[in-house]
Amino acid sequence: MPEAQAYPLQWPDNMPRSVTKDTDQFKTSLTKALSNVQGGLMRFGNDSGKAVTNIVISSNVSLGAQKPKDSGVAVWFVWAGESVCIPVDRYQTPEANLQAIYHIIEARRVELRHGTLHLVKATMKGFKALPPPAGTKARRPWTEVLKLNHTASKTHIEEAYRLASKTAHPDAGGSDEAMHELNEAKREALT
Repeated sequence: MPEAQAYPLQWPDNMPRSVTKDTDQFKTSLTKALSNVQGGLMRFGNDSGKAVTNIVISSNVSLGAQKPKDSGVAVWFVWAGESVCIPVDRYQTPEANLQAIYHIIEARRVELRHGTLHLVKATMKGFKALPPPAGTKARRPWTEVLKLNHTASKTHIEEAYRLASKTAHPDAGGSDEAMHELNEAKREALT
């Protein structure tokens, strides 16, 4: 299983991030959404006869943040010997994204009740947590690349990018890889 962390957000490389955010359609608290996801995973494991282990709920949300800049949530776990990640960043709040993940888990339970375990295994392959391509380094979080806190303002992000590009750019003694990493970090930070 790729090493997932609760913080900062560990987003799977094979899933694009949402550009726009929908309004929260779920009326739930963060505590209830967390409980729903954890309970749903346990029930899914029981229903399938395959334990769910190594659960990590990953996000960029720090305690007490009311309107986080990045509300995305990724739930990583191991099921049937496979590393799985269900990421959602469609909604404006972490609790809405968690509740959406809960509904995705519940949909797999419906598949178990009305289909077969083979059907569920086939649909879970879409959530398989893929390792990075052979020969590539693990991607560093944008906060590490730009040497900023996750609450940095747009101005601070752009200034950190300008300063770092003075040494990362190939024309300044850097490399294409270093500049690519820096560009990706800026894009992620501003998303």
